[in-house]
Amino acid sequence: MSMTQDELKQAVAKAAVDYVAAQAPAGSIIGVGTGSTANFFIDALAAIKGRIGATVASSEATKKRLEGHGIKVLDLNEVSSMPVYVDGADEITHQLAMLKGGGGALTREKIVAAVADKFVCVCDESKLVSTMGKFPLPVEVIPMARAYVAREIVKLGGQPKLREGFVTDNGNIILDVHGLQIADPADFETRLNAIVGVVTNGLFACRGADVLLLATPQGVRTLTPD
Repeated sequence: MSMTQDELKQAVAKAAVDYVAAQAPAGSIIGVGTGSTANFFIDALAAIKGRIGATVASSEATKKRLEGHGIKVLDLNEVSSMPVYVDGADEITHQLAMLKGGGGALTREKIVAAVADKFVCVCDESKLVSTMGKFPLPVEVIPMARAYVAREIVKLGGQPKLREGFVTDNGNIILDVHGLQIADPADFETRLNAIVGVVTNGLFACRGADVLLLATPQGVRTLTPD
C-alpha cells in the first residue's frame, strides 16, 4: 500500500498523540517542535487539549499554531520540568542521533529538548539513515562571526553556505554545511559548538532522541536506540 508523505506524517502524528496520552500524566506540560510533521502533531494534539496542562513551543510559528487551536503556551522560563518533547528530524540514525534545523528553529528546539525528560522523534522512514550529512547541517551563527565561523567549518571538512534571506527567531543567521559524512555525530556536534560565534548546530547527538516513532506504509514502528 503506497502512502503519500503527508499521510505518513499524519499517521505518525496520531501515534505521537497516543504516546503522549499514555505516557504523560494529565495536566502535564508538553514540549512541541517545529516543522511539517510537528504541525500535524499540533493539529492532532488539539483533540486531547483538555488533558494537557500547557505546552512550550520551540518557535514563533509553532506558538502561533498551538494558540490557534486554543492550546495554552508557556514561556520556557516558567517551566521547571516537562515529561515529553515531540519533534521531527531531517535525518536520524539507528542510534537516534538526529540532524535537525531545516526549518531554522534548531537552537530553541535544542533548549526545549534539554528540559524534557523524554525526546520523542516523529518522522517517516525516508529520514532514517546509517550516516548523517546528506541533508545540509544547519549552524546558527552570531552575524558578526559569519566569515570566521565559515573558515573554521571549512577546516573541519564542510562547505558552508549562507541561508539567504533568513533570520532565526533569535535574530541570527544560519550557515548550511554541505559535503559532510558525519561518522561520529556527538564528537562533531561538540567541535562545531566550540567555534566562537556558533550559537549551536543542528546535530542532536550528545542528547539524542529517547524514542523514534517511524511512519512506514506498514504502520508506525516504535524504535529505541540500538
